[in-house]
Amino acid sequence: MDAQGRGRADNIDPADQWVLNPNTGEYELRLSPSAPHSAVPRPRRGTPSGGAQGGARTAPGPRRPAPDKAAPDRAAPNRAVPDKATPDTLPGQRRRRGAPEEPPPGRRRGRTNPKKGKAKKVLLWTGGSMAFILVAVSAAGYLYIKHLNNNITSVSDDGAGTGGFQKDKPINILLIGTDKRTGKGNTGYGDTGSVGHADTNILLHVSKDRSNATALSIPRDLIVNVPDCPTQQADGTTKTIPGTQDVRFNTSLGQDGRTPSCTMRTVTELTGITPDDFMVADFNAVKTLTSAVGGVEVCLGKDINDPDSHLKLSKGTHNIAGEQALAFVRTRHSVGFGGDLSRIQLQQQFLSALMRKLKSNATLTNPTKTLDVAEAATKALTVDSKINSIGKLKDLGLELGKLNPKNLTFTTVPVLDNPADGVVKKTVIVDKNKAPGVFEAIRGDVSFTEVKQQQKQKQTAVDDRLKGSRSAASDIRVDIYNGGAPGGSAQQTLNWLQNNQGVLKSSQLGNADAPLSKTTLEYAPDQADQARKLADIMGLPAAAMKPGQSEKNAQGLPAIVLTLGKDFKEAGVPLTAPTKAPDVDKSTADKVQCAK
Repeated sequence: MDAQGRGRADNIDPADQWVLNPNTGEYELRLSPSAPHSAVPRPRRGTPSGGAQGGARTAPGPRRPAPDKAAPDRAAPNRAVPDKATPDTLPGQRRRRGAPEEPPPGRRRGRTNPKKGKAKKVLLWTGGSMAFILVAVSAAGYLYIKHLNNNITSVSDDGAGTGGFQKDKPINILLIGTDKRTGKGNTGYGDTGSVGHADTNILLHVSKDRSNATALSIPRDLIVNVPDCPTQQADGTTKTIPGTQDVRFNTSLGQDGRTPSCTMRTVTELTGITPDDFMVADFNAVKTLTSAVGGVEVCLGKDINDPDSHLKLSKGTHNIAGEQALAFVRTRHSVGFGGDLSRIQLQQQFLSALMRKLKSNATLTNPTKTLDVAEAATKALTVDSKINSIGKLKDLGLELGKLNPKNLTFTTVPVLDNPADGVVKKTVIVDKNKAPGVFEAIRGDVSFTEVKQQQKQKQTAVDDRLKGSRSAASDIRVDIYNGGAPGGSAQQTLNWLQNNQGVLKSSQLGNADAPLSKTTLEYAPDQADQARKLADIMGLPAAAMKPGQSEKNAQGLPAIVLTLGKDFKEAGVPLTAPTKAPDVDKSTADKVQCAK
């Protein structure tokens, strides 16, 4: 066996068998200890190992290093240069890192470990390939995110929102489903020329601590006042679209060129809640999203065959997607009383099922489904300009993802049949006895379902200023000032107190001397019973009570002073945050309910 072959068998790098002889300054071939050592000079690069006689060429070694200037000159006359090196004059042979120790001379070498040269090469190739793959994936990820960003369609909120959701505050997102028939397979439905009205409307409120949420459905046939809507035009200018009184809610979008910002303003006008952001979905969104997640599970309490929506399903549980899912959320004539309120219940059931599916392990742990959902959602949704990128939508999704379905409550604005419709009931009006309590609970971030955090909350004691007797409403003497409330609030409050609450000894005295951030009620000690009664009527917190001196009214009689601050909304809307949500029809997203 030649030196190179033996070197490899001994787990020694062949290049390491050439060692520098310090006495000669030449590289010499050093074999294993069991073989005789020759002082054959290492051939220079390109020179055959056999010299003039030829012979096998050996692998060229490293280029000879330049001699150190500090070293003695090999050609010096007084320097003895041996003709032949001995083992004692040569440095020990280097052992490759990780190779076993050399056995003593004369002892038979045992089996060595398998050579690592090939494994090392494989590792290098694998590492290099993995690095390349990571770079490629990063590049592909960037390109895919850019692709998803390009999918997103956004529209300005025209200043109708709060400026976008914030992580440390409650979140209010307005979800709008339009009846626009654009898209493949949608022209076969009725109203093919629809401009895209606000057909389905849900105000999703997520609590500040993310422990609960309320999805408030707003009927499309609810009679409301649509306010004036400043709207950005394609050329960058702003046009104000005039508002209309006593019209269906669904006309807040599409009608007269109205954009989702008009629907946002209408929601604020109706509920007193300003949405942070909006999302608009059309027919295609229902079809593509349900297909992306592999369908959602819904339940019917009876057989349904609705030729208008094209829904034909038997009684029981079904997994629906695509066209069938769209038919499910559109049907109304075959469920409940056959109107829009019955369809709202179906839509709430559908959204509950979709949320359960999105949060299930089958979706979250499936990369293909996750990408399909991202693709479908970015193509199907139109959002406001504050959440018009994947990064912003991801942040919103992370906040919404903290919800537990059992703490997401679906409810509907309390309504009554519109008496103006006559015999045929087509529209509804707000139930003024029940709806204000619902709106106030959402504004106050009150949960409509029991959550663990709320069960542990301590009940605060009633402030001493609210303890004690109350006078009759007719005994209250009060002067009303406007200290920063909306214009006309003092007169409106006066009319409400006199006509609805029996506070007849009341006067409206215009604007206060200076604006106030909070509404106040000032009274003398002997007027405390009147102040407590008025606080009950107005819904004032104990902090609004300011005991001290009182004024005299126009008749020269002592009167308590009510100053409406910037926190005042309107007469009848309490300023105290409710601690419990009103009792209304509701359902939670964790339960499957069968539509009948």
